[in-house]
Amino acid sequence: MTHTEIEVTAELVRDLLRDQHPDLAHHPVRLGARGWDNQLWRLGDDLAVRLPWATESADELLRKEHAWLPVLAPRLPLPVPVPQRLGEPSPRFPRPWIVTTWVPGEPADRAPVTRGAEAADALAAFLTALHRPAPEQAPAGLDRGGSPAGYAERVAKQLAEATELGLIHDPDAVRAVWEDAATAPGWAGPALWLHGDLHPANVLTADGTICGVIDFGDLFAGDPACDLAAAWTLLPDGAADRFHAAYQPVPDAATLRRARGWAVLRALSGLLIGHAGVHGRRGGKATWGPPAHAALRRLIAEQAAHR
Repeated sequence: MTHTEIEVTAELVRDLLRDQHPDLAHHPVRLGARGWDNQLWRLGDDLAVRLPWATESADELLRKEHAWLPVLAPRLPLPVPVPQRLGEPSPRFPRPWIVTTWVPGEPADRAPVTRGAEAADALAAFLTALHRPAPEQAPAGLDRGGSPAGYAERVAKQLAEATELGLIHDPDAVRAVWEDAATAPGWAGPALWLHGDLHPANVLTADGTICGVIDFGDLFAGDPACDLAAAWTLLPDGAADRFHAAYQPVPDAATLRRARGWAVLRALSGLLIGHAGVHGRRGGKATWGPPAHAALRRLIAEQAAHR
């Protein structure tokens, strides 16, 4: 992570609003969260300001959200942060930023889903609505979206690292899930709109079920298997089958195999990020470990059941 040298404060956010969107500058400003790419500052009760503070690609991701999310949001059955304003780079802050609607709820890595049936139905309805053919000018995935087989080197490296750290006790079982996914037939349908980053920290919950989806910076067009991995990474035990039955069109066997591969990718990353967080290392998030462990356990059990 390459953090900007400019310290983002409530005063800076207010100054930026006074400069470019003065009609919003009177709202109270308070820190909401610091993510991988952006900082999120609450603006009153209903809005938020997102400012890039880490990766260089954050600027492009924010502009992508501003361009496409207002087009997609009206058809989605769950609340999402809809961009309202764009802030341009200036001497005060040399990067773009956006004002979006605020979506209430707790991230699922901190408040996991407990009402599996309701959450499975909500997630299936959301992805059924989102996964529509995308126009030719839709953005492509930056580091995801192709066949799982293209990520073999990354998986091997992360699996070895997680095993060496004692985070995985049966690497052969994990490898079996991955290899089955990597050999599955590819997606033959049209490129569909995808969220692209449905890990637990980007899905919000309330009362045990899913109440919103955030962070569409990785929005792109491609194979729906990338998003369908959420059945194992987000939902509790026993809910994946209900999700797959509710999602339309019902995914075929090859798509489910690729989706399991994507779930392995997400889970391995989550294990390592969680381990780093437990040990206080930069970029670590301790809350990412438990859902990653649970996802791998579900994937291994399902793979064994299908043998």
